[in-house]
Amino acid sequence: MQKTTVVAGSDIALVKYWGKKDKVLRLPANGSISMILDSLQSTTTVEFLPDLTQDEILIEGVMEEGESSRVIKHLDLIRATAREKGLINQDVFAKVVSINNFPKSTGLSSSGSGFAALTLAATKALGLDLTEKELSILARKGSGTACRCVCGGFVEWLDGDQSETSYSQSFAKPESFVIRDLVAIVSEDKKDLSSTEGHDLAQSSPFFLARQEKIGDKILATKTAILNQDFTALGELVEAEALEFHSILLTSQPSILLFYPGTVEVMQAVRKLRKTGVPVYFTINTGFNVHVLTLPEHEQTVMNVLQELPSVKKVIASGVGEAPQFLEKHLF
Repeated sequence: MQKTTVVAGSDIALVKYWGKKDKVLRLPANGSISMILDSLQSTTTVEFLPDLTQDEILIEGVMEEGESSRVIKHLDLIRATAREKGLINQDVFAKVVSINNFPKSTGLSSSGSGFAALTLAATKALGLDLTEKELSILARKGSGTACRCVCGGFVEWLDGDQSETSYSQSFAKPESFVIRDLVAIVSEDKKDLSSTEGHDLAQSSPFFLARQEKIGDKILATKTAILNQDFTALGELVEAEALEFHSILLTSQPSILLFYPGTVEVMQAVRKLRKTGVPVYFTINTGFNVHVLTLPEHEQTVMNVLQELPSVKKVIASGVGEAPQFLEKHLF
């Protein structure tokens, strides 16, 4: 057993998943497409220590009961896997320290990058040698989004009908399509509703089934646009998808309204800028902060517009990220 540190990028879902076939296994109601981000990252150090009598979890410098219990549950799964492979014969407890370089619980997929980093660090620390597919399946059980964040570049999550067939895989490398994502932060508030709670309400929307009928075609069209490096086609698909996705939230029972006034201000600014000929589109996850996609040659123009908006507190510029990396420098 060795101390291990991993940095993993968050992602932005270009085609979202919403609703679950299986809550325990976190099997999604539909597949999804995402882009790993190179500037929104979680770094996690894990060490299993024989003198510990329980797991010690420190996230962003605090020990929070709800988050810690979720991490411990995931560590239990990893320990069970290590026992099955004969690497340990009794429970060993871990010290876990994790930090983000972006605000968590604000709809920016911090749980995805966090559980991806945790999964890779903890399995490596116990001596487990798992394939990317196996890591994706394992990470999914901690956080659905995490199964994408163990990959790099542009990623597809195959929904699957059972645990072994629901995993993510990269279909395009970061350098194959250079896109910039300017994340407009309008608030660092914690969301009123967690994504886990929201998934439970998905099927209460009268539009849910209609979305499911067409989601396969949308995934295929999005992959094609990325592989063809067709930014206009991609942007149009992604922006329409974000609005469709939030229509499901808005029409759930009870309804889920995540937009802040600043969210709408950014969306309107993007559309206004696009009318001037700048290729720029927005998408939003389950939160109020807005991802604004553009091409490198237009990044500064878009950045200037976003930074001038009264509701935008800051803008985080990101490109397409690699798969998680192991680090020599540890957090403790």
